[in-house]
Amino acid sequence: MQIRITDLSKHYFSEGKTIRALDRVDLTIPANEIFTLLGPSGCGKTTLLRCIVGLEAPDAGEIAIGDDIVWSREKHIQVPPEKRGLGMVFQTYAIWPHMTVFDNVAYPLQVRKVPGQRIQRKVADILRFVQLEGLEKRPATKLSGGQQQRVALARALVAEPKVILFDEPLSNLDAKLREETRKELKRFLNALKITAVYVTHDRIEALSLSDTIAVMHSGRIMEIGGPQKIYFDADHQFVADFIGRANLIPARVAGHLEDRSVVESAIGRVVCQKRTDFKPGTEVVLCVRPEFIQLVSEGGGENVVQGKVDLLSFIGEAYEGEIVIRDQRLVAKIPPDVRIGQGDSVHLLIAPAHCFMLAA
Repeated sequence: MQIRITDLSKHYFSEGKTIRALDRVDLTIPANEIFTLLGPSGCGKTTLLRCIVGLEAPDAGEIAIGDDIVWSREKHIQVPPEKRGLGMVFQTYAIWPHMTVFDNVAYPLQVRKVPGQRIQRKVADILRFVQLEGLEKRPATKLSGGQQQRVALARALVAEPKVILFDEPLSNLDAKLREETRKELKRFLNALKITAVYVTHDRIEALSLSDTIAVMHSGRIMEIGGPQKIYFDADHQFVADFIGRANLIPARVAGHLEDRSVVESAIGRVVCQKRTDFKPGTEVVLCVRPEFIQLVSEGGGENVVQGKVDLLSFIGEAYEGEIVIRDQRLVAKIPPDVRIGQGDSVHLLIAPAHCFMLAA
């Protein structure tokens, strides 16, 4: 089920100031995709989710789910949350501690006066789907964090919603359980082929779960694209920096060579394999991810620069090195078996295929 959001605004007033939680947001969420709203705290992503589900009333604009308008100030339409055909999984799960697993999941059907036999069948089916079969009589308080998350998911799905919405559902789990649950959640959603809107500030969740990501900042949609597009070829400095570790280097376009562009930067002359539309002389920002900076044994050659290791941190699968080149500091991922130390002089190759330019 597609969701269309048109010119949506939501303002709050605090200490005499107007806070633009949503600033004229236009957005189309495709049907049967995992669509993630990604951004820092306070960017408006949860407010947008709550407006879609009907827990917040916008100040202006329109929201349509499928062919039905569910909110419009101009047309005086305000469909209540329970009639929008949506399921929602909250950050805190909102599992009722005095109920069993079965009763938690069955509750939405009981409220709708679904016959008892059908409730038994539907709850059994959905618990089997989320791999909680056999735990029907278990008190909710006797479940692990990951199991509680799956109960919340089952409860949201049991009424067969048109769309399911997630408000940072994994943030209360420890790192390892969060990773395992994220993989399970993706398998579930891919099998369901349902429209899912997922809110998070965690870039790893967004990149690994999503078909499409919308990056938000200050109440606006900054950029929309697939995970690879957002990560490898962002259009904005904020997006490039927020979606992952990025070296952002001041530079100026020196010229173009057929299908490549050349910049003079704070670390020297750098060739970028992707030709840009920036004119020679334009001030830009050169963006290079740490994983595309390679340690090499000798200097000279295209995109090879020399620097000194200022800091070296072992993070398991790699060293994270901070290399000072002239007055610029670069972060590079270095293989864990390379023997270098703090203060060593090194040569780095910046992969031309993986450096791109952003507007300054």
